[in-house]
Amino acid sequence: MTVNQPPQVATADGSGGARDHDTPDARQLRAILIAVSIALMAVIASVSGLNVAQTHLAVEFGASQNTVLWIINIYTLALAALLLPLGAIGDRLGRKPMLIAGLGVFGVASIAAGLAPSAEVMLAARVAAGIGAAMIMPITLAVITSTFPEQERGKAIGVWTGVAGGGGVLGMFLSALLVDVASWRWLFVLPVVLVVVALAVTVKAVPNSRERSRHSFDTLGALVSTVAVVGLIFVLQEGPERGWTAPVTLTGLAVGLIAAAAFVAWELHRRDAALLDVRLFRERGLAGGSVTLLVVFGVQAGIALVLYPFFQAVLGWSGLLSTLALMPMAVMMMAMSGLAPKLAARIGARSTMTVGIALGGTGLALMAVLVSVDGGYLSVLPGMLAMGIGMGLAMTPSTEAITSSLPSGKQGVASALNDVTRELGTALGVAMLGALVSAGYRSSIDDKLHGVPQKTAGTAREGLANAVEAAGSAGTHAQQVVHAAQQSFVDGWQQAMWAGVAVMGALCVYVLVRGPRTPAAAATMDDSEATAEAVSA
Repeated sequence: MTVNQPPQVATADGSGGARDHDTPDARQLRAILIAVSIALMAVIASVSGLNVAQTHLAVEFGASQNTVLWIINIYTLALAALLLPLGAIGDRLGRKPMLIAGLGVFGVASIAAGLAPSAEVMLAARVAAGIGAAMIMPITLAVITSTFPEQERGKAIGVWTGVAGGGGVLGMFLSALLVDVASWRWLFVLPVVLVVVALAVTVKAVPNSRERSRHSFDTLGALVSTVAVVGLIFVLQEGPERGWTAPVTLTGLAVGLIAAAAFVAWELHRRDAALLDVRLFRERGLAGGSVTLLVVFGVQAGIALVLYPFFQAVLGWSGLLSTLALMPMAVMMMAMSGLAPKLAARIGARSTMTVGIALGGTGLALMAVLVSVDGGYLSVLPGMLAMGIGMGLAMTPSTEAITSSLPSGKQGVASALNDVTRELGTALGVAMLGALVSAGYRSSIDDKLHGVPQKTAGTAREGLANAVEAAGSAGTHAQQVVHAAQQSFVDGWQQAMWAGVAVMGALCVYVLVRGPRTPAAAATMDDSEATAEAVSA
C-alpha cells in the first residue's frame, strides 16, 4: 500500500473482497467531479443558509434567540462530530454506497426541516441533516483522491476546494434571495434539488472504492473523537453567548480537552490499527496542511462575521445586498483554488501556500488601514479581493498535502480530517475575531457617548445593532449614537484585523520552515516510509 499510489477503483464483489477496474476515462471523471461538487455544495450551502432567516424562525416558532442559534448550530455540531468516524466507515464499507446513503439521509432531513411545524421538529431534522452531511462531505474528497489519476488529481482537488471555500457565500446569497422573494421554508428547496441531481449522477457515474484492512474498526477511537469534537465545537459556539467562564462552557472545554488527550493516547496505542495515525502529524505535509487550513478558515469565517454588520448596520444595506457584496471575494477564492495546482506544480506546494498566506495577511492589513465609515464598500473591497486570492492559493495545496499524507485506503479519514480542521477553524475564527471586535467596540464607544442619556448609552454599549435600534428613541442624540456606534465598530474591526495579520504572519513563518517540501501530488512514499519519516522528523 502506498501513501499516494496510482488510484485503484474497487467495487465490492459480494464475497467480502474487492474487484479492481481500469481508471475511468475523461468523460466519466468529469461526471464524477460534477457529482461530488454538487453533493458538497448541498452540504456547504446548508451550513450558512439559515443565518439569513433568524428573525423568521423566531417569529414562526415563537422561539428564543438561543433556540434559533441552536437550530443553526446543531447542524454544524453533528457534522463536525461525525466526520472522522463516518469517513472511516465509508473507507471500509464502500465510498459510493456511503455517498448514496448520505445523500438520501440529507435529502429526507432537508424536506422534514422545510415542513417542520415546530422548533423541536426543526432541531431533530437539523441533527439528521448534519449526520447525512457527515456521510457526504469526507466521501466527496475521498472519491476524488481514490479515483482520479495523479496528473489530474490536483485540478480536481482545486475544484473541490473552490466549492468548499466559496460555496458558503454562494449558498447564503441564494438563501437571502429566497427569503426575500418567497419564504424561509424555500431555503430547503435548494439542497433537495442539489441532492436529487447529485444522486442521479452518482448512481450512474461514480465508481465504488473501499479499504482493504487487516484490522478491526477502531470503535473506541471513533467514540472518543466524537466526544472531543463535540466538546470543543460546543465551547466555541456557546462561549460568546453564555460567557467564557460560565460553568457549562468550562465543563464543555474540560470534556473536549480530556477526550482529545485520550484520543491521542489511544491512537498511539493502536498504531497501525488506529482510526487516525497521529504519528503522521510529525510529517510536514499533514501538519502544515492542517495548521494552514485551521488558520485560513478561521480568518475567513471571522472576516465574514464582521463584514455583515458593516454592510448592514454601517452602510444600511439589506441582507441580500450584503451577501452579494461578498461575492467578489468568493469568486476570487474559487478561481484561485483552480489555479493553485498549476502554480504548485511550478514553484512547489510550500511556496504556493506561502504566497497565498502572505496575500491573505495583506488583505487583512488593507482592510485595517483603509476601512472607514465614510469610505463605504470601496474601503474594504481591495482587502476582500486580496483575501480571496490568498485564501484560494493557500487552501488547495493544503488540502492536497493532507490527503497525500495518508494511505489510499484511508482517504475517507484523510478527507474527514481535512473537513474537521475546517470546521474547528471556522468556529475558532468566529469566536476569537468576534470577541476582539466586541471588545474593541466597547472600549471605544464609551468616549463617544458624552451627554447621551444613561439608559440609551447602556443599550448602545451592548453592540452595533443594539445602538442603531436605541437611536430610534434617542431624540436629539440619535445621530450621535449612530455615529458613535459605527465608528466604534470600525475601531473594533481594525483591532481584530491587526490581530489577524499577526496570526497570518506567524503562519507564514511556520509554513516557510515546516511546510511540505514538494508539491503534494508528487509524494509517492509507501506506508512504512511515511511512518519512518513521521517518527524521525
